[in-house]
Amino acid sequence: MAEVVIVESAAAAGALVADEIARLIAGRPDAVLGLATGSTPLPVYEALRPRLSDVDTSRVRAFALDEYVGIDPAHPESYRSVITREVVEPLGFTPEQVHVPNGSTDGIEHAGDDYEAAITAAGGVDLQILGIGTDGHIGFNEPGSSFASRTRVKTLTQRTRHDNARFFSSIDEVPMHCITQGLGTILAARHLVLLAFGEGKARAVAAALEGPISALVPASAVQLHEHVTVVLDEAAASQLKLADYYRHAFDNKPAWQGL
Repeated sequence: MAEVVIVESAAAAGALVADEIARLIAGRPDAVLGLATGSTPLPVYEALRPRLSDVDTSRVRAFALDEYVGIDPAHPESYRSVITREVVEPLGFTPEQVHVPNGSTDGIEHAGDDYEAAITAAGGVDLQILGIGTDGHIGFNEPGSSFASRTRVKTLTQRTRHDNARFFSSIDEVPMHCITQGLGTILAARHLVLLAFGEGKARAVAAALEGPISALVPASAVQLHEHVTVVLDEAAASQLKLADYYRHAFDNKPAWQGL
């Protein structure tokens, strides 16, 4: 069962997760992080800045969840650009050690295998940050994705393209395809940290955490992982049947356990 932590705000969630990441890096300077993009993880990255200001982060390694296929890496909304802007530069990570799937159409046939090999060579991901889509997707693993899937090219649903259109001038500019870590790849990380904020995510959160494990809700795959921390604000937790128990369990958790 995932540990569910309900906090008062996205900022409080960011601070909680940032503390855990800072602790990880302090104990292992070459830690391997899994990075998500979008608006959800931003409070984590913002909270990390003061926590890592006096820490040598040059040895930290990281792998992004996904990238659009066919987008220019220099495009401001490519995930290469987003990760550089929101994570690498503010936190002082070494750019060459922060990896993003290769979305170029040249060599796309083996880009997934190449990314899997790079993750394996790094020793696997220590802590993977995740968001959740309104349809229950994680990464770009849309409903119907195999729980055994590895990094591969996927066709985005119209719903996901519509949700992401806010980052582009119009939905017509949102790429049709992506390359994403698979559910099997994500589940191989040693610690999963899933964040969700706002009423719009409440239904997907409840389905993922308390519903059946189903390919129709890709995020339900986290129920299969031995170390999952889910951090929610009150709105995102509003449809959870066991919310009171989650609060009770966290309030009485031994301090030595950490997240």
